[in-house]
Formats: sequence, structure tokens, C-alpha cells
Amino acid sequence: MEHTVGRVGVVDKASALLDALATGPLALADLPAATGLPRATAYRLATALEDHGLVRRDGDGRFRLGLRLVSLGRAAAEGFPLAEAARPVLERLRDDTGESVQLYVRAGDGRVALESLESGHGLRWIVPVGAVLPLDRGSAGRVLSGAGGSWVESVEEREKGVASVSAAVRTAAGDVVAAVSVSGPVDRLTRSPGRRYGRAVAAAARAIEDVLQR
Repeated sequence: MEHTVGRVGVVDKASALLDALATGPLALADLPAATGLPRATAYRLATALEDHGLVRRDGDGRFRLGLRLVSLGRAAAEGFPLAEAARPVLERLRDDTGESVQLYVRAGDGRVALESLESGHGLRWIVPVGAVLPLDRGSAGRVLSGAGGSWVESVEEREKGVASVSAAVRTAAGDVVAAVSVSGPVDRLTRSPGRRYGRAVAAAARAIEDVLQR
């Protein structure tokens, strides 16, 4: 029993470290405060996860989420019925707006791109399927955190030069299960993206709800 508890403890700590990195890159000195782990433990976990491609280091030596998570996220998304149900609606939204479209779900203290369709424009906002992003920045993050209204907009909140507008996908009971987003350069979406695409994004969210409730 002690052996089992120990193994679960390691998984919990590794999960805490990955959640912390989902908010952005962290230097070794920042890991203890971000994870609640002792410096030596955080470093051992980070380097072990690095060996497996789940964590990587950038040119400044800071720890970041590893690229292997993208392929794992894509595999998970393919087995998630919500992505399959939403895809035709997302394709229509992408075609109608001409901008990149994403479907996010909450994962712990972050959000995961369950589906992502790119704009046909040369200058576009790209979010890989499986990418883990923070909840506290960006319109989709705020939707998944419970922000009210038909839609939520964001301008340069998470990335400079990028704007987005998102709407919640809810169950029949009213619980938020996903966020639909349109995102792209501020130059095209303007500094009031909700005025331009809020109604379309909200309609797409309702359409996905209809599919899920059939």
C-alpha cells in the first residue's frame, strides 16, 4: 500500500508541475513557488519529464511544456465525442468568419485546445490541437472560468497583436463543458472583436449544444 501511495504522490506532483507550466515558461528558481514543491523535487521532476518529452527548455533555460503533449492531446481529442460533434459547426464558423476557430475544454487549472481550425489568411493565429493554455487570460479561459454573457471578448490579453471572442457550450443543465472561439490579428478582428463576431460565435455554441442534446 505504501508503494502505491508513493507512486500516486509522484503523479500528483508531476501534474502540479505541468499545470504550473501551462501558465507560461518558468525558470528553475520559480518552480517552487509555482508548484508548492521543494526546489530539488521540482527540478528532479522537471528533468525527468524532460527526458520523456513532456517538458522542454527554451533558449533562456526556462522550463516549458514539451512538444510530446501536442501529439498526446491530439490523440485524446480524437477519442473525445465532443470534438467530433462540434467539428461541422466549427468548420462553418471558420468559413463564415474567415478566421481561425478553436474549441477548448477545461483541464485542471488550464484549458486544452480540443479542436483547432486555421484561417486561410497568411497572417493568422495558430493554436495546435492539444495545446494547454491558461484559464486566467484570453476570452476562452474566462468563459471556462464562468464569465457570464452571450460572449466574452479579449484583446491582446494573452498574446500581443491577437484578439478573440468566445462563447460557452453548455449542457441541458446549464453547466459549461467547452468554449468556442474565433481568434486572429487585432488588425482584422479590431479592438472590439465581440461586436464583429460575438453573435456568430454564440450561435455556433448553441448549434453545438443542439447536436450534443440530440
